[in-house]
Amino acid sequence: MLQHVTLEISPSDIRRSLELWGLLGFTEVEPPAALAQTFAWVEHEGTQIHLERNQSPTVPPHGHAAVVVADFEQTVERLRGAGFDVTPGREHWGAPRAKVIAPGGHQVELMSSPPG
Repeated sequence: MLQHVTLEISPSDIRRSLELWGLLGFTEVEPPAALAQTFAWVEHEGTQIHLERNQSPTVPPHGHAAVVVADFEQTVERLRGAGFDVTPGREHWGAPRAKVIAPGGHQVELMSSPPG
């Protein structure tokens, strides 16, 4: 099981990034006190995303996180309603997919179901 992924985020993008992850079903959790100044954490069913405050974040051009969302169409509409740009993806295994660009430029793939 994947426990966490760390994404570097400009401090000015942290709040909006937390909003995006919240719309994807993640809940903000407190990092350990020694990390609280540097990180904001979100969690969903044991998987965490660690948002690292970084003045010069690195954003890979093709790297991304993929999230299986419970109600795909409703999630896409919630994201769009909150001002996030969501674009459809190809249905490689016959299931809807989309992409949203998180604050700071990280790509997040939305999946209605995992492959196979």
